[in-house]
Amino acid sequence: MPAHTMRAIRIHEHGGPEVLRDEEVPVPEPGPGEVLVRVHAVGVNPPDWYLRDGMSNLPPETRPAFDLPVIPGTDLSGVVEAVAADVDSLSVGDEVFGLLRFPGFGGNAYAEYVAAPASDLARKPAGIGHVHAAGAPMAGLTAWQFLIERGHDHPSPFQAAPHRPVPLDASTTVLVNGAAGGVGHFALQLAKWKGARVVAVASGAHESFLRALGADEFVDYTRSRPEEVVRDVDVVLDTVGGPHSSRLLRTLKRGGSQFPVFFGEFDDEETARLGVTVTGTQVRSNGAQLAELGRLLDAGTVRVAIDSTFALTDARAAHERAARGHIQGKIVLTAV
Repeated sequence: MPAHTMRAIRIHEHGGPEVLRDEEVPVPEPGPGEVLVRVHAVGVNPPDWYLRDGMSNLPPETRPAFDLPVIPGTDLSGVVEAVAADVDSLSVGDEVFGLLRFPGFGGNAYAEYVAAPASDLARKPAGIGHVHAAGAPMAGLTAWQFLIERGHDHPSPFQAAPHRPVPLDASTTVLVNGAAGGVGHFALQLAKWKGARVVAVASGAHESFLRALGADEFVDYTRSRPEEVVRDVDVVLDTVGGPHSSRLLRTLKRGGSQFPVFFGEFDDEETARLGVTVTGTQVRSNGAQLAELGRLLDAGTVRVAIDSTFALTDARAAHERAARGHIQGKIVLTAV
């Protein structure tokens, strides 16, 4: 059994990376339906810095409630140390990875131990290490739930209509905006797995990386505007969002769909005139889907690119790296 205390990163006040504090706190005890995981690696994701700065970039009505101090983090890979009496799907010693309690902020993954819902976990693919496994859950499940299968009936806080992925095959063209990032590089690979043609949009420094992942066409947004050089796309997966995301609607053929991962600004009259739809969802924890993704990771069909790694105690530096942007793949914290 673990010691009674552990290292964890906690936030006591909102602000920049400097508010991330390395502290000694009690080891959590797994409740019903949970297991205690000894954390080996933690994936760093945008919601981590949204939480850190008070979610100032989200509309007030979409901000989940939470109390300070809080341990950030949702993505982990590690080893099961203890199991609640009602859990029979996992055993002590199992290597697991997962996206915990999302879209809430109770993941508490920036720590040496985490009490995790067993239903949010899947067995770690044997063919990859903990660092790569920790980089997969949120980004991989986001791409999966947008492109392959939503897997839940929860409404999105950003739209009334339910999101419906478009069937992908060899007759489909998918444009991925922000293709080099966490969600983007998974989306590219999943679309290729389904046989689609993929147009990757990123800065020129990422071209060789994205072509190696299977991109059929590359657009360097620092040299060309994708809406001026790409036409007749079936699906746009936009991981960037923001006030200018509607410009990508012009790359779509009539009947096409744009999927904003982060909310953008769209005009209903414009989408009607173009004959296209805009639809999205909010990624949610799903151990069963993660197990499916894990099989692709184990087979090498999909891989996790690692931008950089930092020790758990150096989480501040990891957030500073994220703030500089132009990330290729995932940033990961190592706890062991």
